[in-house]
Amino acid sequence: MKIDLSTHVAGVKLESYLMNASGPKCTTWEELHTIAQSHSSAVVTKSCTIAPREGNPEPRYQDLPLGSIQSMGLPNLGYKAYLEMIPALKALGKPVIVSVSGFSVEDNIEMVTAFQQSDVDLIEVNFSCPNIPGKAQVAYDFEQTDKALAAITALGNKPIGIKLAPYFDMSHFVAAANVIKKYPVKFITCINSIGNTLIIDPYTEQPIIKPKGGFGGLCGDYIKPVGLANVRAFRELLDDNVQIIGVGGIKTGIDAFEYLLAGADAVQIATCFEKEGETCFERIETELAEFMKSKNYQCIADAKGKLKPL
Repeated sequence: MKIDLSTHVAGVKLESYLMNASGPKCTTWEELHTIAQSHSSAVVTKSCTIAPREGNPEPRYQDLPLGSIQSMGLPNLGYKAYLEMIPALKALGKPVIVSVSGFSVEDNIEMVTAFQQSDVDLIEVNFSCPNIPGKAQVAYDFEQTDKALAAITALGNKPIGIKLAPYFDMSHFVAAANVIKKYPVKFITCINSIGNTLIIDPYTEQPIIKPKGGFGGLCGDYIKPVGLANVRAFRELLDDNVQIIGVGGIKTGIDAFEYLLAGADAVQIATCFEKEGETCFERIETELAEFMKSKNYQCIADAKGKLKPL
């Protein structure tokens, strides 16, 4: 029995349930080309800004036993570089998802307008970068989220989605969902890393990353329960025509299956890809198919959102 792991996000067919997340190893042409040659079902770019950015000072990423902490500060080539890459990326045969992360609504309008006129398949607008000193996350300001969505969803017909910060309070899930429902948002990606966490080395008596006094985004296994909860909450609050991409702590096929049960239409891999490289996509895909086969599930729809009450 061949297990069908194909899925759809905003009308775009994905041959597999897994893709890379915007963040690790997706900044340069070489990195994006590597993703396109892997089992990732799409090519997701680094979140881009108007101008190229070096990002935060080093060290800004450290592995941890169950994940990582990072405060990269959006190092990227500037959106015009990614705009120029799109035809060549599309020629590699996979859907291309561009991630944009403006520092203002005006920035996002400029970038989304440009990508609306390109051959990109989906546009993911990052409302949740926790690692820019002095910049609030849009996702935690519902008024700002409302204004930004009003502006960017009116710029063209290509499907727009938003990458959200992790929420922890039910009232925040409801508030965010109510804003999203007002606009033609086609998908949400949740979650980004848990911002402003601190890891201290007791031997050196220092934080282990340099930016922001050591405060950074926590990633990996540590955040999977939060990612699952966010996917589940939004699946119950949003209409079915809004797809959900789950992210956070997926490093095995069973992790991916848990997101499927919670209601994710697809998942993105970040920390595991950072640590293991592009072979992780094929491994996790194989494990997911084997686990589904053991349960006699033949396709994604057989299990999607079907978390059973205890």
